[in-house]
Amino acid sequence: MAGMRQILLGAVGLAAVGGFAWVALQPEEVPVDMAVLERGVMEVTVNAEGETRIRDVFDVSAPVAGRVLRSPVSVGDAVVAGETVVARIEPGEPAFLDDRSRSQAEAAVAQAEAAVALAEAQVAIAEADLGFAQVQLTRVNGLHSRGTVSQAQLDEAELELDRAAATLESAHATLAMREAELAAQRAVLIEPDATGGAEGAACCISLLAPVSGAVLSVESESARMVGSGTPLLSVGRTGDLEVEVELLSTDAVRLSTGASAYVERWGGAGDLQARVRVIEPAGFTKISALGIEEQRVRAVLEFVTEEAEREALGHGFRVFLRIVEWRGEDVLRLPISALFRDGDSWAVFAVEAGQAKLTRVEIGHRATDVAEVLDGLAPGAQVVLHPGDKVSDGVLVLDRAQLE
Repeated sequence: MAGMRQILLGAVGLAAVGGFAWVALQPEEVPVDMAVLERGVMEVTVNAEGETRIRDVFDVSAPVAGRVLRSPVSVGDAVVAGETVVARIEPGEPAFLDDRSRSQAEAAVAQAEAAVALAEAQVAIAEADLGFAQVQLTRVNGLHSRGTVSQAQLDEAELELDRAAATLESAHATLAMREAELAAQRAVLIEPDATGGAEGAACCISLLAPVSGAVLSVESESARMVGSGTPLLSVGRTGDLEVEVELLSTDAVRLSTGASAYVERWGGAGDLQARVRVIEPAGFTKISALGIEEQRVRAVLEFVTEEAEREALGHGFRVFLRIVEWRGEDVLRLPISALFRDGDSWAVFAVEAGQAKLTRVEIGHRATDVAEVLDGLAPGAQVVLHPGDKVSDGVLVLDRAQLE
C-alpha cells in the first residue's frame, strides 16, 4: 500500500514538472496596439496660425490742422455711413507771444496805424483835387460856350477831372488795404482764450462715418491739437472678415487659389469653412522663434461659413488653419504610427494568424496621422501601431485592447 502511494506521488510530481516545462517552452505573446485598414476620405493639409481682419478698413484722418474735440464715439460703437459724426475739429488756438515777439507785433501795429493815417490823408488830398477839377471844368465849359476858350482847353479840363476821380478811387483802395494790414497786425496780438479756444473761433468741421459698421479703434478720445492728415480713428464692417496667414514658401507653392480650408480653435463650437482667395506673389524673410531665417508668403482666405455662425469673431482674432493641399475620396488609409523604414522602403508589421509579419508597402500621399497605401496591403488588414523592440518578424502578438 505504501509503495503504491509513493508511485502516485511520483507521477503527480513528474506531471507538474512536465507542465511547467511545457509552459516555459511556449513562445511569448507580445501585447501591442493594432489598427485595421479601411478605405475612406483622406486629406493632406498645410497647417498654420492666422489672424482675422476686416476686408476693408477705413481710416479717418484730419482734413485740416486744428483742435480735435473729445471723440463722440468709442471703440465698438455702431456707425452709419454719411450720418454718424465720428469727429469734430475746431480752429486751433493762437500761440503765446514772448516779449520780443510781442514788441515786434506792437511795432507792426503802430506802423500799420501810421500807414492808415497816411492813406486817409491821401484820400483827403484826392477829394480836394477832384473838387477843384470839377470847378475848373464848370468854368472852362462856360467860357467855351461863349467862344472865349478853345475846344482843346475844354478837353484838357475834362481829362483833369477824370484823373482826379481815378486818383480818389486809388486813394480809397489804398486806405482799405492799409486798414486790412492793420487788422492783420492786431490779430497777431490775440492771446489764447482761457476757456480753451481762440477768441471768436468758429466751430466746427464735423467728420461723418465713411461706411456703415463699427468703430475699430480711436487714436485718442481726449481733445488735442492735430496736423492735417493725422489719423483719428478707423471704421469697418465687422461681418466682412477674412483671414491672413503667413506660410512657409515651400508650403505655399503646393497650394492653389480656391483651395478649401478649416478654421479651428477660434473659440466657438465646431470648425468654420474657408477658401484661399489669394496667395501673394512676393515672399519676405522672417526670423522664427528659434532664430532661423525663413522665407514666408502671405495668403488671404475668405470665409465660406455664414456670418451668423461666426458672429463672435472680430478684427485681429487668432485662429488655426488647415488648408487642404490634396483630397482623396476612396483611399486605403494607414496610420502613420505603423510605418517605419526598412532599408530604402517603407514597411509595417502586418498581423496574420496572431503573428507579426514584416511587410513592405508603397506609400503615396501622407497627412499628419495617416498615409495613402498604394501597394502591399489590402482593406481589412491588421497592422501593429508603434512597434517596439520586442516586435519582429514572426513574433506572436496580442491585441492590447483584449487585455483590458
